[in-house]
Amino acid sequence: MSFKFQINNDVTFNHNEKLLQKADQYKPQIYRTEVDAKKLVSIIEDTTKLEKVGVKVVENADKLSQQQMARNDSVILDFGQHCVGKFSIHIEHVGSPMDAPLSFKIKFAEMPNELVHNSNEYNGWLSKSWIQEETTHLDRLPVNFNLPRRYSFRYVQITIIDTSPKWHVKFSNAKAIVQSSADSTIVSPLNTNDSKLKAIYNVGITTLHDCMQDVFEDGPKRDRRLWLGDLRLQALTNYATFNNTSLVKRCLYLFGAMTSTDNRISANVFTDQEYVPDDTFMYDYSLFFISVLDDLERHEFDQTVLDDLYPIAKHQWQYMLPFINTEGRVIPDENYTVFVDWSNEFDKTTSAQAITIYALKQLIHLAKLVNDPSLTEYKTTLTLLENYAKTKLYDAKQKLFVSGGNKELNISSQVWMVLAHVMNDDTNQQIMINAIKKLFPVKGIATPYMYHHIIQALFEANLKDEAIKLMKNYWGKMIDLGADTYWEAFDPDNPNYSPYGSPIVNSYCHAWSCTPVYLLQKYLN
Repeated sequence: MSFKFQINNDVTFNHNEKLLQKADQYKPQIYRTEVDAKKLVSIIEDTTKLEKVGVKVVENADKLSQQQMARNDSVILDFGQHCVGKFSIHIEHVGSPMDAPLSFKIKFAEMPNELVHNSNEYNGWLSKSWIQEETTHLDRLPVNFNLPRRYSFRYVQITIIDTSPKWHVKFSNAKAIVQSSADSTIVSPLNTNDSKLKAIYNVGITTLHDCMQDVFEDGPKRDRRLWLGDLRLQALTNYATFNNTSLVKRCLYLFGAMTSTDNRISANVFTDQEYVPDDTFMYDYSLFFISVLDDLERHEFDQTVLDDLYPIAKHQWQYMLPFINTEGRVIPDENYTVFVDWSNEFDKTTSAQAITIYALKQLIHLAKLVNDPSLTEYKTTLTLLENYAKTKLYDAKQKLFVSGGNKELNISSQVWMVLAHVMNDDTNQQIMINAIKKLFPVKGIATPYMYHHIIQALFEANLKDEAIKLMKNYWGKMIDLGADTYWEAFDPDNPNYSPYGSPIVNSYCHAWSCTPVYLLQKYLN
């Protein structure tokens, strides 16, 4: 697994103030709720949990105020749920007057295993500034201590660095002010008697809820950005749950307002303070701007949004045209990353062909809505792309798609060609049956992002039982390992896998993982 940072300092960006103002018109209401710490817990070995790290309840959190703490003492608070928000706690001293400051460390964790890793030993390729730790000095007590930064956590570990031999410290009233722009009161339950699927569904809802902030964030612990690939999946899941279409429109306007001067859309934008597009570009993510717009218009038609953003969607397609040769073959530039999945261990050229077809079909639908005279040209190009896929990439003997010069068979090629509906329904079903025989169990893939597409392709091929089985084996296993929300990365064959060199920076609540909710609502309800 690998992902290469892009640094494109020579790229300049547009800032369309009219579109940015429209984005701000869709700023969401943020719902805030106070959550008290529930339990005091200790770390134990538990072979059934992630990294064999579990927790044992020591006592109720209201007993915290009875503990007098001094140098090297530590306590772990369990809030009983995944929280995204700000933390506060009351602190006072006990004994003689304070003859030295209180120094203590607070460590926030989404999962118990994070608490056993020493941040000083982290040497991964992501910035260690994402590690959720704070070291604080307080000169005067008592105080209601409020941390200004937002955190993503269930567990909070407080470790005393030092007080003084003359006095101790005690804590009480630990609270989290959790926040989200999702209205939990309108979500419908899953109509099933299957307890495992209900659990998978409910954890997915929590995952999406906690990633819905001022925009659809990719992860509330780390990155906290608006990514186009995540947005596409979040928006679809949102339509099936919270139905906050205004937030989708806000995100689309942000992307549309800040294209590069050559009309490309950045793969992600920063929104924490001023709006800043990242200098990262991905072939498939740019095309997914078309997808998000089309999905929105199919779900809730909005003429104004369509009129504002269709030209930008069209620009994405026009930028892609030089990557299509006269045969109808997609040949992306190596400097214009085709993401598909983190893994670079498989050839992605056939996946890129399929994603291009997938997005073009959605562009054609949008073009019909606006009576675009380019519609005939789009249909001609679609025929060219599909014919190349059928005649050059489809192996009729194996009934599978091949990819690259070595005619590699990989799961992604089959999945995206099925999702693009290049072949008829019967052939698509046979493709996925053969994929199960030859390419299952899935290997070398560690993202729920790719697993989503695999499972959706199984559903689209009318292989419902196989789709449910894979969903239970993948998302269900995260729950078995202790997940309150779904993770950015997970390899069932290596549950302790981290793409960053240490689980301490892993995102255990991540947007592209929420999609079982969408899949179950779409294909089962």
